[in-house]
Amino acid sequence: MSVAAKKSQLKLVWGDIPPWAYASVAAVLESLRKVDPETHAHCLRVGEYSRLLAKSAGLTEYEQKIAEFSGILHDVGKIAINLQITHKPGKLTPEEYEIMRTHSAHSEEIIKPLGGNDFFNQVIPAVRGHHERLDGQGYPDKLSGEEIPVISRVILIVDTLDAMGENRAYRRGLPLDVIYKELQKYAGTQFDKAMVQIFLDSHKSWAKEKPDQETQIHLHKKAA
Repeated sequence: MSVAAKKSQLKLVWGDIPPWAYASVAAVLESLRKVDPETHAHCLRVGEYSRLLAKSAGLTEYEQKIAEFSGILHDVGKIAINLQITHKPGKLTPEEYEIMRTHSAHSEEIIKPLGGNDFFNQVIPAVRGHHERLDGQGYPDKLSGEEIPVISRVILIVDTLDAMGENRAYRRGLPLDVIYKELQKYAGTQFDKAMVQIFLDSHKSWAKEKPDQETQIHLHKKAA
């Protein structure tokens, strides 16, 4: 299927962002920031990258906001996991890895009270599914292919970009060409192949994009 044809299948439900959305999300983020500033910063970056990839994929402004909020909230569940695991400077044990894998379900539980409206009813499953893989080997539900929410597929790509590009205690961040090759290598198995191509075609142009000032102002104002 061509990228253009794939784009035509990415339409979600139209609707409005609840007026209380920014304040509620800012409160969740502030709790995360106090416990884990690094993950807080990561979530903000993934939120912005998710919006940009959704925009590059031809999604509507409303859909872009769903992607942005989903990216912002995708890792808030790590607040429920011991920092000795989330920030371990080395390889996790099998037991620690299984604990780490619970974070997407924790994220869902934390934001579930925001549901009951069209907007967050699309954010919640996107957050839960952001580690699902196209081949069904992801978690927590082992969804595959079109079963995985479109926005979850968006988040997985930009989450990988940010995770691989950032410096860690046990390694330096990887250069972009290595990250691009990794995404290409696993396109169609781990990642949505068409979405990876959209990312590769558009990522370098993101530097010219202005951050979503509305989201930044609202989140920082409410958190202050």
